[in-house]
Amino acid sequence: MPRLTSLRQRLYVWLLLPVAALLIGLGVTGFYYARSRLFEQWNTSALFALERAAHTMDMLLARPAEAVNLVNEMAAEQPLDAGQWEELLARTPGVAKVTLNWDPEDGSPLLMPGRGTGAARASRGMGRGMRFHQARIAQVASPRFDAGAGQDTVLMVFELKDQAGRTQGRLELAILFSHLLEDLKALEWWQSEGGCLVDETGRILARTGGTDKNEIRLGDDGGELKTRVLQALLTKRSGTLLGKGFPAERVAGYYRLRKAPWTLVVIAPGRKVLQPIISFLRTYVAAGLACVVVVLLLIRLVTGQVASSVRATCQAARRVALGDYEVKVPDPHTNDELHRLAESFNTMVAGLKEKEFISDTFGRYVDPEIARQLISQPGATRLGGQKRWVAVMMSDVRGFTALCETLSPEETIAMVNAYLSSLIEVIQKHRGIIVDFLGDAVLAFFDSLGLTRREAARRALCCALELRETADRFNQAMRGQGKPLLATAFGLNGGEVVVGNIGSQTRAKYGIVGGPVNLTSRIQAQAEGGEIVISRALYDFFGRELTVARFFDARLKGVEHETRLYVVDTLEACAGQASSAASKPQDTEGGSSHAA
Repeated sequence: MPRLTSLRQRLYVWLLLPVAALLIGLGVTGFYYARSRLFEQWNTSALFALERAAHTMDMLLARPAEAVNLVNEMAAEQPLDAGQWEELLARTPGVAKVTLNWDPEDGSPLLMPGRGTGAARASRGMGRGMRFHQARIAQVASPRFDAGAGQDTVLMVFELKDQAGRTQGRLELAILFSHLLEDLKALEWWQSEGGCLVDETGRILARTGGTDKNEIRLGDDGGELKTRVLQALLTKRSGTLLGKGFPAERVAGYYRLRKAPWTLVVIAPGRKVLQPIISFLRTYVAAGLACVVVVLLLIRLVTGQVASSVRATCQAARRVALGDYEVKVPDPHTNDELHRLAESFNTMVAGLKEKEFISDTFGRYVDPEIARQLISQPGATRLGGQKRWVAVMMSDVRGFTALCETLSPEETIAMVNAYLSSLIEVIQKHRGIIVDFLGDAVLAFFDSLGLTRREAARRALCCALELRETADRFNQAMRGQGKPLLATAFGLNGGEVVVGNIGSQTRAKYGIVGGPVNLTSRIQAQAEGGEIVISRALYDFFGRELTVARFFDARLKGVEHETRLYVVDTLEACAGQASSAASKPQDTEGGSSHAA
């Protein structure tokens, strides 16, 4: 099955399939139900038609017998000779020939001479000229074809007996089949379908135009259905049978006469019986196709707007993925899921835009990886914070105000931006978080979140050492351009501060607040250009791993006692970050290269 790549295709398949299955199921169920009902109806109507036809033929067969009885009663009142019998019976409708034979059992005729002198009297000898007493009908013999008559007839034989029950003669009436079938030929089903009249042995006595004229006995053509009919009519008076095929190719019905040992059989094509249901199926198929077309149009109409809205949302999502947060999904102006989807998507984009702004804001001051880590934490964008230990670093350019007077504003901004760019790259490399830029000064801290305090202090100190080297390289570049040199001083301290979002709902920044921050600013003020001055809080983490150029005690604002400060030269933990001593090292109070 081909891959479905659109909502409309899925609806075409998953909506049309159930509809088509439902229509097919209803059609098949309706076909079987209607077929059963039609066959049942045909069974009833066929048996009824055959019964009427058999009753009609029974009545026609009864008329000659009634005529014989009537003539017999007339002879009882007034003796009749054979010629008169034949003359009267010949008037019966359908009688082709009348034959009266005298054959008394004891050889003594009971018939008395009469006065009849017809052709019939001359053809049968002396018995033809005698009158006889009342006789009675004995039975109706099995019919047979009389080939000598030149037409299809059935011979009805009546035995004439005297009052003692002795046989005196035999009366034969040749009845035309055409007369017996006259009323049947007017019936529509007898004209159009295969109908025939058969005897007990299956011999065909009469047939319609729809049957094979060369077929003498029912089933001679090898037809399975006719053979079954022949077997069935021997056990039942009436019934219907279905032939092979599904639906049946042919159907048959039969009904036995009461006045003669004959059976009426009709065989019809199954398609004729099923013609109503075939017409119904054609109409149903046409209606089903119309339903499918309507469903297709509805899918196209309904899914057009849905697909358009989904397509617009997908396109907007791709643009958002590329960083375009100004895109909006157009409102479909409906009060349904599509409207809520567009509304939710636009709300989501607005939130992403805000989050991206926050991320971008963080990214300006910290390494992008640190920014993602901070943003991923709950409450990263809420005002407030947490109290934890950090290493604080502050750098400042000595004499920058006087230096600016020698440069134009454009040159000043260009130099400051280039200088700060080189510093920012190093700070982010050591995973420091920049709090703020104060002109040419930079305030940053190194969080101990997920680290030990010593590791946070090591990062801060290694960053300061590399910043000093970076500042030296920057000065070398500026010297080549004939620009003034910058003397950068660094101050580092460590302690517990409040880390979090500082400001208001309308304007805030991620920073630190606390005494160690203020103390770092004052420590930085004690450094000369090119010096890295640290507090005792950081020095204690490293001890002899740290090489200091000098140490001194200073009275810092806000601190009651003098504070021991250290000018750092190198740190063993900062491999490959060799540092030169301060440009103007000073030995105060007997400072040594390793201070305790």
